[in-house]
Amino acid sequence: MLNKRMTEQLNKQINLEFYSANLYLQMSAWASYKGLDGCAKFLLSHSNEEIEHMHRLFTYVNETGALAKIGAIDEPASSFNTISEVFENIYAHECEVTQAINKLVDTAHSEKDYATFNFLQWYVAEQHQEEHLFKSILDKIRIIGDDGQGPYHFDQELSNMADKTQ
Repeated sequence: MLNKRMTEQLNKQINLEFYSANLYLQMSAWASYKGLDGCAKFLLSHSNEEIEHMHRLFTYVNETGALAKIGAIDEPASSFNTISEVFENIYAHECEVTQAINKLVDTAHSEKDYATFNFLQWYVAEQHQEEHLFKSILDKIRIIGDDGQGPYHFDQELSNMADKTQ
């Protein structure tokens, strides 16, 4: 069974993953509203992925005999100036999620909870992939730019990326 400290931190992470899903879902709505259907599709797919991350944590907490708890989820931002701003916010958010995962891993190690430590290694690897993905997307946006035909081509690229992940 998980101890109280570990359970509280895992429940906090459950809610952070839930917030991530809502954030990407809201960003998907913004992209759709702006006519960036490929970006909307990509962000919707990523929202669904974050729900899967939340479910994985939720199930783990319950399987260990602890009680998974869903807390209040903050309302995500809904207005952005550019697609660059959207992905800059995503990258910053993913860096925060990485810090939270690292804190969980540190707690599991210090509490000698090796089952949880092992479970969390999937999240460590996942966060590495997430940061790399969104950093590469930001790099593409910087090359293409937010003006002219750049956003159109970027939108097409993200549509293709979303198709590959489905």
